[in-house]
Amino acid sequence: MRPAGYYNQKAVRLKTLAEWFLELKSRTPEREELLSLKGVGPETADSILLYAFKQPSFVVDAYTRRIISNLGLADEKTKYSEIKALFEENLPEDMIVYQEYHALLVEHAKRYYQKKINYSRCPLLKIVLA
Repeated sequence: MRPAGYYNQKAVRLKTLAEWFLELKSRTPEREELLSLKGVGPETADSILLYAFKQPSFVVDAYTRRIISNLGLADEKTKYSEIKALFEENLPEDMIVYQEYHALLVEHAKRYYQKKINYSRCPLLKIVLA
């Protein structure tokens, strides 16, 4: 694990999350409960729900933002909640669909959306512009 931000803060936040997780027992948390934990933002909360608790909660990451921005589906400054709603309103509410869709977006972005590559090579542009 590589530190993101301050090393000590990361360790404290991971410890807090681990302690909280142990108290859950077999209960599935609500998204708002996760967001109330220090250091847990929307992307982390949605990732925990989708991948750890198998709940349909679409994850919006930097790759997703780059793709939809380049395709003109949202502005670069569009709020996380608005991008999340865009996907959740247009996909079936299904954990497997959300996991697969997110994985496909990540893979697509790794191929066509690296920071130093010209995004115009994206094959999805042909579909959107058609």
